[in-house]
Amino acid sequence: MVDASWSIFVGIIVFIIGLIFAASYYVKYRKIYLVSLIASISTYVFSIFYVWDVYELNKNWVLLILFISTVLMLLLGKYFSKIELSSKVHTSLKEKEV
Repeated sequence: MVDASWSIFVGIIVFIIGLIFAASYYVKYRKIYLVSLIASISTYVFSIFYVWDVYELNKNWVLLILFISTVLMLLLGKYFSKIELSSKVHTSLKEKEV
């Protein structure tokens, strides 16, 4: 392992660009979920670059990490989409919806 010299710089640049895009989307559409989506994508890109730099991975290992994280996120998304949230919501919040 080595120190992450270039990945931190690239991560900060990617995050700043992501925040600029998120702010412009928020101004245009007034939807907060777009801001969180773009921020999470830029954080994901930063984490991949960081792991790539610290562990000195080659192209195949980076692709493997991307594949594993994609499958993990797909499985988590499928799991969380099956959970019924209406039973978990507090009763005072259910009354406000009616």
